[in-house]
Amino acid sequence: MTKNIAGREYEINLLQRLYSSNQSEFIAMYGRRRVGKTFLIREFFADKFVFEVAGLSNSGTKDQLANFNFSLNRNNLGERFTIAKNWLETFEQLMVYVDRSPQKRKLIFFDEMPWMDTPRSGFLTALEHFWNGWACERKDIVLIVCGSASSWIINKLINNHGGLHNRLTRIIHLKQFTLRECEQYFQLRKMVLSRYHIAECYMAMGGIPYYLSKMEKGLSVAQNIDRMFFAESSELRYEFKNLYSSLFRNSTDYLQVVAALSKKMKGLSRNEIVETTKVTSGGGLTEVLQNLEYCGFIRSYPSFDKKKRNVLYQLIDPFTLFYYRFIEKNEYNDERFWSNSLDTPLRNSWAGYAFEMLALLHIKEIKEALGIAGIQSLMASWRSEKTSPGAQIDLIINRKDGIVNLLEIKFSNMKFSITKTLEENMRNKISAFKTETKTRKAVQLLMLTTHGINRNKYSEIVQKELVISDLFR
Repeated sequence: MTKNIAGREYEINLLQRLYSSNQSEFIAMYGRRRVGKTFLIREFFADKFVFEVAGLSNSGTKDQLANFNFSLNRNNLGERFTIAKNWLETFEQLMVYVDRSPQKRKLIFFDEMPWMDTPRSGFLTALEHFWNGWACERKDIVLIVCGSASSWIINKLINNHGGLHNRLTRIIHLKQFTLRECEQYFQLRKMVLSRYHIAECYMAMGGIPYYLSKMEKGLSVAQNIDRMFFAESSELRYEFKNLYSSLFRNSTDYLQVVAALSKKMKGLSRNEIVETTKVTSGGGLTEVLQNLEYCGFIRSYPSFDKKKRNVLYQLIDPFTLFYYRFIEKNEYNDERFWSNSLDTPLRNSWAGYAFEMLALLHIKEIKEALGIAGIQSLMASWRSEKTSPGAQIDLIINRKDGIVNLLEIKFSNMKFSITKTLEENMRNKISAFKTETKTRKAVQLLMLTTHGINRNKYSEIVQKELVISDLFR
């Protein structure tokens, strides 16, 4: 049943448990455009649907009701339904339709549900009536709803304060592939790529299955990126314009925030975001930041001292960074830009930050590689404010077992060499960190590189080294 699905082990096991439960289930799945929500549900459940319908993009209530009616009548086993006048009547028809099904478990799938909720249509009221007044009282209904407009799923269903409050029985945030799942995906497609090249691909476009599906066999990663983003007829050159508008209604504020964050690699505070963008502070900005974090575009992270004013918001979406760095202005006029830009300052600067993003998206794998997956720990950052003004730690793992791991992240296309200058810099960081935080925990310096560290007289400062393969756990 899952032979065509790469990765997604957790989601597959969860969907199987929910389908096999002895109660009705109301499942909301959300995730960004192109992440594979519809593919996963349809591929996993195959022919088990009693009813499925997909909302229409940019269509009014009349067309949405007609489209729903077409789906009802497509495989209708009884008398055909007429087009309903409103959503309440439509859901009453759905109840009749489902009752006719001989299947023991009634699987209902609403794809792109946010598009159905047109202004003043009464859709949410009718959905509430359908679930609270009929479906939840039964033991045989499995209702799965999803959509790319994640802000709608979050605000209207997950954080609903009306009749659907706490009615969802399961929320599934379908995230982009991990590196391991990317590797499984390429293996499924019989594409041979080294882990370094898979990581390079991830740094440019993230683990989005649709983007990965555009990679062609026989071409290098650089050739594929040129063809997908920089060629005159490239398929994904305009993808970014549709990404945020599909996820968030009134996406202007969202774009202003991520544009500002793309220029500040270590992140911005809330006040700095207000100063940099035209987005006013208040509930609107709070919602924008929360939704961006819900969808995995940004992260908020505290300083080691846990001072609330030091919370930073940082862009961690590879594709968004890639867009703002290389595609937005499209000033290169070079169809082989990516191949020709290898080892340039522009490319190297991007690679350093993109590799940090890669690490931040694989914290679980880093903890497993360190053997501390079962130890409670908090992720943090730190920036010196006193003795060493320039000192900053990329990632801190503050562990409950009395140890603090300071992680340095360095990208290189070969083994990384620690120089005397870098070793002195790292010693100063450690000293400043201990002095300013007054931590009583043991402080260990770790380093994540692409291919490992060259052993020399300066490398002993590193307590443990991690490499790209550790992120594939």
